Parts: sequence; structure tokens; C-alpha cells
Amino acid sequence: MSFLDLLELDFVQTALIAAAVLGLVAGVLGPLVVTRKMAFAVHGTSELAFTGGAAALLLGVGIGYGALAGSIIAAVLLGVLSRRESDRDSVIGAILAFGLGMGILMLALYKGRASNKFGLLTGQIVGVDSTDLNLLVISSVAVLAVLAVIYRPLFFASVDPDVAVSRGVPVRTLSIVFAVLVGIATALSVQVVGALLVLALMITPAAAAMRVTASPVRATVLSVVFAEVAAVGGILLSLQPGLPVSALVTAVSFVIYLVCRGVGAVQRRSV
Repeated sequence: MSFLDLLELDFVQTALIAAAVLGLVAGVLGPLVVTRKMAFAVHGTSELAFTGGAAALLLGVGIGYGALAGSIIAAVLLGVLSRRESDRDSVIGAILAFGLGMGILMLALYKGRASNKFGLLTGQIVGVDSTDLNLLVISSVAVLAVLAVIYRPLFFASVDPDVAVSRGVPVRTLSIVFAVLVGIATALSVQVVGALLVLALMITPAAAAMRVTASPVRATVLSVVFAEVAAVGGILLSLQPGLPVSALVTAVSFVIYLVCRGVGAVQRRSV
């Protein structure tokens, strides 16, 4: 089957739409995640999304709903338990280990197809159906809407939390709300790249963008572009050879990061 014939398949078109939506959400959230030094938190949240997806698989309900529930629980736990910044890494490590352990247990109890188990860890976007796509779109719109409302005080709190507190900004509440938004986006990303590789969409494009510009606006725009190229480009590259989507998404994302590191180094030398 030719590349153009593959593009006409319904599941491929659904996958491309899903990837485009995820690229937008991950690209918008990414610079704030990097600024707030939450990369490790995203990884911990993805493990609870994996646990929720494994529980849903075991119970016979939609994996997307399970992953969403697991990630939101993880986000709330991270926000509540890591009240002090010094506690953050240990709390994330504890949650990550617990989530991964429980997820493995649930997969061991699941007697269905092995591909479903493997897909939770490495992604299985070709399995995204119209119901999953509707959940993804609705959740993404909700995340972007809430972010639009809280963006200014959240950015202020991210750049200078001490001054934000002195100005009366509800830093603690904003942190929990943002953690939930990141948790939702992480759960949505699990279906594309899996729990183990979710950083490829949530962190790498934003980290690449922030290597070439210090402007928050330009960094966000570039982050979205890079995330779209990685997500959509990874799927397109995987079609003809039939290679795993997640591997190519992460590869494209990392190549972009390396290029941006090079460009950033050249920019610094020329200043």
C-alpha cells in the first residue's frame, strides 16, 4: 500500500488529528513546565497515568478515561504532598515508583492481548478511535481555556514566586491547578508516545524552543511548532516502513532539540 493510500485510511486520519491536538496542548504548556522545573513531575504523573490506564484495561473500560483519572490523582498528590520545594523530588520519586509498580501488577492480572499492555508503555495511537478523539479534543479545549484564564498570574508566579506571594498572587492554588492541567495533558500524550516516552512531547519541544529565544511568546510559538512537527511528523514517517510511532516522535523531537542547542550556541557566541 502506497503512502497516499495510507493517508486515506480513517484510523490514520484520526491519529493525525489526535497528534495535532496533542502537539498544540503540549507546546503551549511546555515552556511553563520547563520554567517551573517540572520535567521530573511530568514523568511521575505519566506513571500514574499508566496505572490508571492499566486499571481501565483490567476493568474493561476506556483506557483514556483511566489514564486521565490516574494523572489527575497524581497531580493533586504532587500539589498537596510537595508543599516545600525541598520535598518535591522525593515525593515525585515515591509517586513514580508506586504508580509504576501498581501498573505492572494490573497488567500482570490482565489476560487480554499483549499489544494492549505494550501500548500503554510505548503508545498506540493507531488504536485511537472517535470516542478517544472526542475525549482528547474536549479535554484539550478545557485545558487551554483554564490556562488562558490563569496564564498571567501563573507566569508571574513561575518567574518570581517570592515577589508573586508578596503581591497577593495565590501561588499555592495556581501550582495545584497547573499541576492538574499538566496531568491531563500528560494522560492525553500517553496514547501517542506511551508512559515511558511522554517527555518527548511535554518537555523536549519546549526545551528546544527556550534554547533559541528568551521571549515567552516566541518560546511558546516555537514550542507548539516543534511539538506539532514531532507528533505529526513522527506518524507520517512511521506509515510506510511500519515502524513504532513513539520511536519516531521521540527521534524527531530530539533532533529538533539538538539543532536548537547548536543554534543557541551560535547565538551566544555572536553576542
